[in-house]
Amino acid sequence: MIEGARWQRWLYFYCPLSVFVLGLLFPFYWMLVTTFRPDGELYRPWNRANYTPFWTTNPTLEHIYYLFRETLFSAWLWNTMFIAIVSTLISVFCGLLAGYALARLRFRLAGGLGTSIFVTYLVPPTLLFIPLADVIRTFRLADTPWALILTYPTFLIPFCTWLLMGYFKTIPRELEECARIDGASRIQAMLKIIFPIATPGILSAGIFAFTLSWNEFIYALVFINTPHQKTVPVGVVSELIRGDVFFWGPLMAGALLGSIPVAMIYSFFVEHYVAGLTGSVKG
Repeated sequence: MIEGARWQRWLYFYCPLSVFVLGLLFPFYWMLVTTFRPDGELYRPWNRANYTPFWTTNPTLEHIYYLFRETLFSAWLWNTMFIAIVSTLISVFCGLLAGYALARLRFRLAGGLGTSIFVTYLVPPTLLFIPLADVIRTFRLADTPWALILTYPTFLIPFCTWLLMGYFKTIPRELEECARIDGASRIQAMLKIIFPIATPGILSAGIFAFTLSWNEFIYALVFINTPHQKTVPVGVVSELIRGDVFFWGPLMAGALLGSIPVAMIYSFFVEHYVAGLTGSVKG
């Protein structure tokens, strides 16, 4: 009976999970190998003898050197970091206050207002950038980081508000009421009791907002034209693909280096991220 259960576990759990993980991680492995593969191996025909497509025998850093010496990758990296951090701070701050108000304060249409805020997140960005482009042109923000910093919250704030609203609902009201009875104001109870308890939810919203800001492509492509103002997703694609010529080595190196900050954030805060999402779903 035990052997049968073990066989079923391998058949229905471990084998499908292994296939899923392999399919998920293989593009990243290919990106890593291509980053360190020299051009002599990179453009070698597959049918040539001694060709090893899944690893390289002569790793090199020439593609990374090319990124920093021949392109504006360092400027793109700085622009992306600055835009993502400022957009995340704005979105989390607004989502924090809105989520608390919708979850804790009793007023008419609170439920409908929360639903309508989340529905705005479902509007495709390809439709939103049409009116936003006119706003950016009117205020003369095109080709500046503020064009993205002020437009990214349009899709970040609704989700952050919905996520934090659900997490605040999981926190017992008695904690805040006890603080109010002891003489604390609502703001003091919010800052000293509720927000510290909601740290996993706040981190989840921050990680989500930072990831979307870092990887966003449509707005950055439309609103930024100057090469030294571009972000990593747009700069790597627009400057390293020229017509039908793909610079695969630098392209993969840019993709690899551009994904490291997000991967590091997830690795450090993954437990808080999962806890925040779990709390919001329960709420």
